[in-house]
Amino acid sequence: MQYTNSFGTFLVGLLAASELAAAVPTNFRQHAPISSPPKARSTTGGNKVSLKQVRNPSHSTHQRVGALAVEKAYLKFNAAMPTDLTDAVSRIRLNLAAGRDAMGFESTAKRATGAVTTNPEEYDVEYLTPVQIGTPPQTLNLDFDTGSSDLWVYSTETPSSEVSGQTVYNANTSTTSAKQDGLSWSISYGDGSSSKGDVYYDTVLVGGLSVQDMAIETATTVSSEFTADTDIDGLLGLGFSNLNTVSPTKQSTFFDKAESQLDEFLFTADLKHSEAGTYNFGFIDTAAYTGEIYNTTVDSTQGYWMFSATGYQIGDASFQSSTIKGIADTGTTLLMLPTAIVEAYYAQVTSAAFDSSQGGYTFPCSATLPDFTLGIGAGAITVPGSYINYSPLDSANTTCFGGLQDDSAIGFAIFGDIALKSAFVVFQGGENPTIGWANKNL
Repeated sequence: MQYTNSFGTFLVGLLAASELAAAVPTNFRQHAPISSPPKARSTTGGNKVSLKQVRNPSHSTHQRVGALAVEKAYLKFNAAMPTDLTDAVSRIRLNLAAGRDAMGFESTAKRATGAVTTNPEEYDVEYLTPVQIGTPPQTLNLDFDTGSSDLWVYSTETPSSEVSGQTVYNANTSTTSAKQDGLSWSISYGDGSSSKGDVYYDTVLVGGLSVQDMAIETATTVSSEFTADTDIDGLLGLGFSNLNTVSPTKQSTFFDKAESQLDEFLFTADLKHSEAGTYNFGFIDTAAYTGEIYNTTVDSTQGYWMFSATGYQIGDASFQSSTIKGIADTGTTLLMLPTAIVEAYYAQVTSAAFDSSQGGYTFPCSATLPDFTLGIGAGAITVPGSYINYSPLDSANTTCFGGLQDDSAIGFAIFGDIALKSAFVVFQGGENPTIGWANKNL
């Protein structure tokens, strides 16, 4: 679950699949590493909340196609897509609609009754978290998105023709809901996709953390691109509140609204490879990582968790010092970096090449991919090469799509789930926000 709007970003993510979302660049300035949780602030009613993400086992196959993941990133950040990508996406959608795989071959997996793609968990397309809204609580599976700042949901106000299996929020059955006359939200993108709706205040419960009078953005209309993603009921934005899209008055994020209840004004993302991950609010689980947390300052001007990596290393080659400005985006699946870095990486992969028909770099699924290391603050985080083998493009698993792709026209790097699930990541709020990365036992 990205665009120029916080929750709107999630919407665009829906178009291609939150799992395929690309990473967003952030500015990481070097900061002293910390090896233990920050000292707890003095608050009223201190609280710590931990919750597991839930994998959606029925996530549709078309959303795992690499080109659609790249497309999602471009749409989310309202960037003009290269012609090769536009053509590839159009061709792939036609193939999928006709029962073929992304390469155009007949898909036996699609014809198998009740079958799903082999080991879909390897693709880590999306992680959904149960969130309770209203009184009595209504449970919706939301995508937690650090690349946006709206809490947006399908609702009973969404026309039935625009709902395709999503669970909807019914404000009328909640005794704590209150419609906010005069507030609205509306999002549109260059591809013609759009969504808009009303705003209610209601109680939101995440794990054991309850926030009252939280702005719930309910869709009164969504375009067909969003309806096509049947797995996500909405998005909970964890960017900065200045990225919120409600007009004429921006609304606070769930994280900001919960500040007074937390022992420490932070949350952590511990995404996993091929299994459920964990979000913790208000504390750092020291058992979740190894070594130090490399902390660096964040530029929140645009509403993103933006920082600068200090460089990179491909396999056992020498470390290359380089300022890589980007954002940490849990709502984007792929790792998207500058062209020169991407080219240097795939030059080390046998038979890897940019495939214009697929809109990105591909390689033989049997290829051994080198690890990729990012310099963060005073330390480094390693993305295992196996994570960069994002997904197969054909039923025979002969050609695979890379989880590392070019950030091209987006304007900054995106450190999406390919990178984030390689680390334990701390998002520290406040007047001087920081982001910290630590290695974990993989």
